[in-house]
Amino acid sequence: MSKADSLDTNGNGTNPAEANGKADTKGASVIVNAIAVLRSFTADEPLLGVTEIANRVGLHKSTVSRILATFEQENLVERDEDTRRFRLGLGLIAVAGPLLAELEERRVAYPVLRELTELTGETSALMMWEGNQSICVEQIASRHQIKHTTPLGARYNDALSASVQVFLATEPEERVRSLIRSGAITYAGVDETSLDGYLVRLKEDSRRGWAVNYGESSLDEVGVAAPVYDHRGDVVAAVLIPAPRFRVSQERLQNLGQSCMAAANKVTARLGGKAPGAGSATSAG
Repeated sequence: MSKADSLDTNGNGTNPAEANGKADTKGASVIVNAIAVLRSFTADEPLLGVTEIANRVGLHKSTVSRILATFEQENLVERDEDTRRFRLGLGLIAVAGPLLAELEERRVAYPVLRELTELTGETSALMMWEGNQSICVEQIASRHQIKHTTPLGARYNDALSASVQVFLATEPEERVRSLIRSGAITYAGVDETSLDGYLVRLKEDSRRGWAVNYGESSLDEVGVAAPVYDHRGDVVAAVLIPAPRFRVSQERLQNLGQSCMAAANKVTARLGGKAPGAGSATSAG
C-alpha cells in the first residue's frame, strides 16, 4: 500500500470519504422518509394510524412509529385521544408561518378574496404554482351549509382543474405535452387528439381571461379560476372559486367567471402588476 493510500483510510481500512458518503446517504433517506410520513396526511384523510401510514409510504411500522414519536415531541403531529390515530399538529404552522408571512400575493389577495366571497356567496381561494402542482395558499370559505372548500396546502395536478389550466396556459406547448404525457399532470384517457384539443382550450382560457372546470374532474363541483400577474406580466397566482355544481347554472357560471377575473385583476393591480394586453383583456370575458 502506498503512503497516499494509507492516508486515505482509517484504522479499519475504510475510506473516510466513502464512510461519510454512506452516512450522508443514510441521513438523507431518513429525511425523505420523514417528509413522506408528513405528506401522507391529506385534507380528506386527516387522521391516520401507524399501519395506514406505513402502507402508504412503504416503510416498516416500527420506522413510522419512531418518526411519529419524534414529530409528536416537536408538536408536528398530535394523537387523537379517542382513536389514538395521528393528525398534523399546530407546530407545522410555526414552521410555515415565516413563509406564509412573506407571500406578498397572499397578504394582498386576502381582502379581495373576502369581497369575492361576499359577492358570490361561494368559497374563494388563492392558488400558486409549484413545479407541476397548483397549491392553495389562502381561502375564504362560503357561508353556505353545502359548499366546496380548498384547504390550505391542498395540491392539484389534474389537467382539467381550473387553476391548473390557468398556470399551464402560460407554459410552452411542448412542456404542457411533456407534463401530460409523463403523467406529472394527470389527464384520464388522454391521446394525441384530445391533447391537441386541450392546448386549444388553454388558448381559449387565455383569451377569455378565466378557466372553467364544469364537473369534469369532480361531477358535483364547478371551478373557475383567473390569473394574477406581477409587474413583469408573469402569472404568479390564480384566484379560484370552487362551488357545488347544483348551484351553478350556465348563466351563473358566466357571472362567477367574470367576478373571478375582476378579483384577479384587482389583486394584480394591488401587486403593481399588469396583465399583457390589459386594455382589451378586461372586456374579453
